Amino acid sequence: MGFVDGSQARIHYRQVGDGPEIVWVSGAGGTINSWDGYQIPYFREGFRNTTYDCRGVGQTTTDHPSPWTIEDFARDTADLIREVCSGPVALVGLSFGGGIVQQVAIDYPELLACAIPMGTGAVSKGWTWDYQMAEIEWRRAGNRLDGMMAVIHYAAMYYPARVLGDRELWPKLRDELLEYYETDTAEDSLIAQWEPCVLFDQREQLPSCKVPMHVIAFDQDVQAVPQDGEEVAALVPGAEFHLFEGMGHCSIYGHTQDILNPFIADLVRRYI
Repeated sequence: MGFVDGSQARIHYRQVGDGPEIVWVSGAGGTINSWDGYQIPYFREGFRNTTYDCRGVGQTTTDHPSPWTIEDFARDTADLIREVCSGPVALVGLSFGGGIVQQVAIDYPELLACAIPMGTGAVSKGWTWDYQMAEIEWRRAGNRLDGMMAVIHYAAMYYPARVLGDRELWPKLRDELLEYYETDTAEDSLIAQWEPCVLFDQREQLPSCKVPMHVIAFDQDVQAVPQDGEEVAALVPGAEFHLFEGMGHCSIYGHTQDILNPFIADLVRRYI
């Protein structure tokens, strides 16, 4: 665990394992620890894994005041890769992290062997816009979501109904979510990290992307609807689109990681 002094931020990061390099980019509100429960135990045996706090959460700091753009987050990621990784890396991200992956692929293609965005889009429109703006305006009005109210609200956005109705699995996921939402991380980072999710538009840039890209979507994802991922894949020359059935936005955490982890590992091995 250490720090990198980037061009705009002091980035808190951790590296685990040896082998082909994967850099993991968390979604909005996610921290350096977001991948610890379900990805790092699997990938540490055959890969060198770099995780980090995006600006706005954890121990990463910046003197540049918000609002930040997705290009700012991509710059931080590129600075980190240059400093602590060897050779082109596989860049994997979920949700807002998927958007960052796409921006790094656009702006810094020389750093990437492949890009794997999950639960992603190229622009916020329709439901995606309305949902995120409602969350942002709720906070701007001085409101917040804590404890079990936050758990119940976000669990319905993260997991399919059959997971919520699983009487053995749900209590485990509930307790993990409650531990997170008892902190201030989600609330403190929401506007700073969700606003770039609303305002970004990569539709004109993605057709020029030369990095091999695999877009992963989930058919039960109500936070980043599958059509948004389809649009990304359609815009990037040669991109492959992978739709997983019966999965929600965060199924990779505690629901279907046993399916998604080997799939991601196989993709990475194709390029590194």
